Amino acid sequence: MSQNESPVKVETEGEIGLIGLNNPPVNALGAAVRQGLVDAVAQLTEDASVRVIAIYGEGRALSAGADIREFGKTPIEPSLPDVLNVVEASEKPVVAVVHGTTFGGGLELALASHARIGLPGGRVGLPEVTLGILPGAGGTQRLPRLIPLQDAIEIISTGRHLPISEAHELGILDRMEEGQPRETALAAAQAVLAGELKTRRTGEISVNPDSAVIDAALEKLRSRRPALEAPIKAVQAIGHAGKPIAEGLKAERALFMELMASPDRQGLIHAFNAERAVKHIPEAGTPPREIASAGVIGGGTMGVGIATALVTAGIPVTLIEMAQDRADSAKTAITRNLDGAVKRGKLSAEARDGAAAALTATTELESLAQVDLVIEAVFEDIGVKKEIFGKLDRICKAGAVLGTNTSYLDVNDIAAVTSRPQDVIGLHFFSPAHVMRLLEVVVGDKTAPEIVATAWALAARMKKVAVRSGVCDGFIGNRVLAHYRKAADYMMLDGASFQQIDHALEDFGFAMGPFAVADLAGMDIGWATRKRKAPTRPPEERYVRIADRICEQGWFGRKTGKGYYLYDDPGNRTPNPDVVKIVESERAEQGITSREFSDEEIVARYMAAMISEAARVVKEGIAQRPIDVDAVFLFGYGFPRHRGGPLNYADQIGAAELVRRIEEYASEDSHYWQVPALLRDLAETGRSFADLNRE
Repeated sequence: MSQNESPVKVETEGEIGLIGLNNPPVNALGAAVRQGLVDAVAQLTEDASVRVIAIYGEGRALSAGADIREFGKTPIEPSLPDVLNVVEASEKPVVAVVHGTTFGGGLELALASHARIGLPGGRVGLPEVTLGILPGAGGTQRLPRLIPLQDAIEIISTGRHLPISEAHELGILDRMEEGQPRETALAAAQAVLAGELKTRRTGEISVNPDSAVIDAALEKLRSRRPALEAPIKAVQAIGHAGKPIAEGLKAERALFMELMASPDRQGLIHAFNAERAVKHIPEAGTPPREIASAGVIGGGTMGVGIATALVTAGIPVTLIEMAQDRADSAKTAITRNLDGAVKRGKLSAEARDGAAAALTATTELESLAQVDLVIEAVFEDIGVKKEIFGKLDRICKAGAVLGTNTSYLDVNDIAAVTSRPQDVIGLHFFSPAHVMRLLEVVVGDKTAPEIVATAWALAARMKKVAVRSGVCDGFIGNRVLAHYRKAADYMMLDGASFQQIDHALEDFGFAMGPFAVADLAGMDIGWATRKRKAPTRPPEERYVRIADRICEQGWFGRKTGKGYYLYDDPGNRTPNPDVVKIVESERAEQGITSREFSDEEIVARYMAAMISEAARVVKEGIAQRPIDVDAVFLFGYGFPRHRGGPLNYADQIGAAELVRRIEEYASEDSHYWQVPALLRDLAETGRSFADLNRE
């Protein structure tokens, strides 16, 4: 499309006026498209030969919604609500063809039309709440006029994406047809002319939302942890759908504008942008190597998850285990994962069968001789990993990518045992690897650019968010985790109960508190790391032995039925009274007098510790930018999405205030609490982490 060519095409065929959105790649509803729609409706309204108007989208969708390039900028007229009011008010019937990923404003455009035709295979949705806002162009007023109230509340308050077939079953769409969008638009318009397709203005449909249903939905949303503003205000807006459409739209707009100023929105937009920002790496543009086959070494939980992710992405896998019975068990576990994906609607039965057929499980390491990629996923032991990579160096073909799924260990040391360190890279998956979206890509000193590019291509194929990390103990995520986890231990030793700490941080928005996470991950993993690092622990460091004492009892969390909590009831966690006794004995042995911590202080200390180490990771270049750290914690560590990540949250607190807090805490422990140089520099210069993202 040339610079002067309109992104909205207008045609006439007999008595039919066609409006085609042509704004690649997804027909985003930017200012030029909005103005084009207004002009097109006016032009076809004035054309006396036109009796019906049909709207469709060229390419991949009717429209995927707002133009993300306009986020955070001064609005440009006409606004989308005004545009859609023009569409709905058209004196000539307007039909819309819905196909592809029709989200947000794209679906609202269809709702404002007088009839809707769906093409199979796509998805629709109103995902605005995931960005901290609500459907502000009539979605909360028009959708409840077309479908049952409960369904409208669920779709809008969750931002769920629906298959187009489900949208038809619910009544969002009037018909399903096969064909191309333009031809379907013509056929639908002809059906209107022939009286075979009824049209009506959505805003003229009368509804009376049940206040009891609205109140119940609001109560449920307010009871959630955290209680986010966008879903609550969205349901409040739906409550106005019984009013005349003009009044309902006015109420919707007022609630929308309130959300535009909320911190939740800022954090959610930052999270949205983070997923895109991490794609900008120095190796971008370097051609990747082709990955047509892969090997996975290790059939434990992580190896099974990685193999599942690979075969689901269409990559044949050879999984290696030490004994055939363990290889068979791993294959069974992978098959179980694939079956679960079918049950959840994530995979078709045919795709499941294809993925299962692409899996081989064996004990023969030599069977990896011709694969394009090997991912080692054995226990976190540097000696074992070096031995495996020495063998892979002899077995694997030239050009094979050699990946290690280490969580902490030195990728350079592992690469050094091979004759091809340029082909070695860290691929740190997060458990369960077939579900968690984060992939930390650890780039060694000698890793070749095309290997890094290959890792990004692989992540995209597996639908994961890849974040580039340098080499250090724990990389980005686990290095920062190891630091802030100590803050939780210190508070527990000083008087806060582990359940209060978990509760406070879950109220803040974490999916799980640190002690519940330790139980879920398996406490033996952290125990092994602490023992490995014990010789390097400085004598002035305050060391908390509580977790070690728990592990000495053989209590490793959920896998053993007990850790910090008891797991007799799978759906519940109960504080382990024996751990409470361990905590009390440690306090007594160290002569610590317990003090009370408020939930606010727990959150403040925990976040100050997290931000401190994250700032050091950025300063040292382990992470490229602050937003990369945010992405790691958003997609791999359950950080509350509406907070935008630890360094985005740091900007909300302010660098100067964080420095003040850390200096105050340092009066208790000057070894642990130290102001990072980068944070002090930001405080002194009045800059923010957001400024560093833009540099």
